[in-house]
Amino acid sequence: RSELPWTFTVLDSAEINAFALPGGYVYITRGLMAYLDSEAELAGVIGHEIGHVTARHGAQRATRQQVAGVGVLAATVLGAVLEAAGGVSGAGELAGQLSQGVAAGYIASYSREQELEADRLGAEYLARNRYDPQNMVDVIGVLRQQEQFAADVARAEGRTPQAGADWLSSHPSNEQRLQQIRQTAATYKGSYGDDGRARYLQAVDGISFGESREQGVVRGRSFYHEPLGIALTAPKGWRIRNSQDALTLLNAAGDAGLVMKLVPPKAGGTHEEIIRNVFQPTGGRAERRTLNGLSATHVAGTRRTSQGQEQGFLATVVSGPAGRNFVLLYAAKDAAALQRAAAQMREAEGSFRSMNAADRSVARPWALRTVAYPRGGFAELARSSPLPTNAERHLRLLNGAYGGGEPRPGQPAKVIQ
Repeated sequence: RSELPWTFTVLDSAEINAFALPGGYVYITRGLMAYLDSEAELAGVIGHEIGHVTARHGAQRATRQQVAGVGVLAATVLGAVLEAAGGVSGAGELAGQLSQGVAAGYIASYSREQELEADRLGAEYLARNRYDPQNMVDVIGVLRQQEQFAADVARAEGRTPQAGADWLSSHPSNEQRLQQIRQTAATYKGSYGDDGRARYLQAVDGISFGESREQGVVRGRSFYHEPLGIALTAPKGWRIRNSQDALTLLNAAGDAGLVMKLVPPKAGGTHEEIIRNVFQPTGGRAERRTLNGLSATHVAGTRRTSQGQEQGFLATVVSGPAGRNFVLLYAAKDAAALQRAAAQMREAEGSFRSMNAADRSVARPWALRTVAYPRGGFAELARSSPLPTNAERHLRLLNGAYGGGEPRPGQPAKVIQ
């Protein structure tokens, strides 16, 4: 479809995903790019997504909104009140869409027939550009290894494995489909060029791995955002979900959490103005506090929802570095969950601080690097890796060797530094 103004965008997200929107808009995350191994594999992913647009699958499909847990609920609640205050246009929608960290709130749910057609078109595009169509098979192999890794880690931690990598969960990948991809790729015969592995590894050398400096990074139970100059530590057993719109500290039960959000300047300069403009309280009381030397105001109040109902809320406004203000919202599934988690929420709130030298040292983002594969193998690389757990497994996954095998000594290998 040459009439379309095709636009290709790399999203600054650690999620493993790629998707396309009608009109020629194709997106891939740097998280997925880290696990690909060549230009040909990248072309396979892009070709598949182009196939969806070319075949006009977007006009045929049903869409579904992906939401999960209190992280979405709390971020949406806070986004809505900030949007109502005139602070951020679309804040409520963005909070819900992005609370899992991926920059796409609506993901296509394609039929098996549409997926197979996109696979066929992707293989055709590879062949026409002198890439071996078998790379479509390799891409699925890479992502199946990712799915297996996630399942193995979940079982080792006593959790139930989830559906798998985002690109796989929105693109069904059963054995029958994989066999179909192999058969389709085998129909293309010809002389193909270099798969571009050396060029690709050179291109991705140095990209952020995991969360970037601009997004803030999670290390253990702590979150660090160097550009904003703040840090926050979750209670033991809690999880941290960092999205582009809000940070959620979620309890082990998944029914309560503390949500942190940057307050836009137009919402007000003083704590009183922010509380009034953001929450529009109909009643309640405010209490002055100090969090690690930072001025804060805690409010227990009520507000009227858009449906006209009275709703209670607990929140703290805190003045951070460089004159920026933040809201810490206590969010829970219900009153009982809020009561159970209240003490730990206060603990989390009390950890809010300006970053110090030690925090800045820990907060250095990780980067993907290419090195010569050592004779000591992945075990040797794992010993110098900053990855806190499963380092050897993760390095195997990163290099397409999770199912076995490994590079020869001296060959380029991807590591995290």
